Amino acid sequence: MLELREMSESEVEKSEEQWRQELTPEQYDILRKAGTEPPFTGEYVYNKDSGSYRCAGCGAELFGSDTKFESGTGWPSFTEPMVAQAVELKPDNSLFMRRTEVVCRRCGGHLGHVFDDGPGPTGQRYCINSGALQFAPQASSDSEQTGQDPEPGVDSASGSAP
Repeated sequence: MLELREMSESEVEKSEEQWRQELTPEQYDILRKAGTEPPFTGEYVYNKDSGSYRCAGCGAELFGSDTKFESGTGWPSFTEPMVAQAVELKPDNSLFMRRTEVVCRRCGGHLGHVFDDGPGPTGQRYCINSGALQFAPQASSDSEQTGQDPEPGVDSASGSAP
């Protein structure tokens, strides 16, 4: 069941002019004006890489690739956030519909909406705009990146000899 709350104060406070300068026009429209990108046009709709999805406004970790699924709706869809406290849910009765808006708790940016028609144990579908997200690929070790073992006597974390 979805828990709706009143918006709390955001941790990231910026003027609208600062947001306009830091975000692309599409990101600004989505994150600050609750816009929506057209379906099937977003950068992450078909992304299947491992990693995490962060807020494009403040960098907060929001969703993991392990919860992303193909919903057929045209927007990236997730079963749940990485950390429940990373997002905030609020009622959205715009456009003559009753929906639940998903916003970034850290900066207050609009991310998308959540619906109770998703798969798995949560039964939820977080339908999120690609323009509200930045993808951070999962880090891999040096040996995974090059397909080779690190040189003997070299610390693979720092790339230097001890």
